[in-house]
Amino acid sequence: MFAKPFEKPIRVWVGLGFPRQLNTVVDAYQFVIDWCGNSPEQKAAIRACRAALAGDVDAETARGVFVAFARKKDILIEDGAIPPMLEKAHPRHA
Repeated sequence: MFAKPFEKPIRVWVGLGFPRQLNTVVDAYQFVIDWCGNSPEQKAAIRACRAALAGDVDAETARGVFVAFARKKDILIEDGAIPPMLEKAHPRHA
């Protein structure tokens, strides 16, 4: 199957704090290709997605590499997260 679905979707922040859900390797590949930049993490995510689409690695391997890219760029939505720009505008108090 070309779509190669993830066991668990990846959620990332886009634009001005809008969430986007990536359900398949194709979704993740398109997102990382469209990302402005040229970091080592981005290149690794591109390679991993291409390898998964070619059948050289499984979708979950590509997912893990993409999650590392998204976490490094501070766009990964962890469970219960709020948009980074809102977090900075309204810091949490202890």
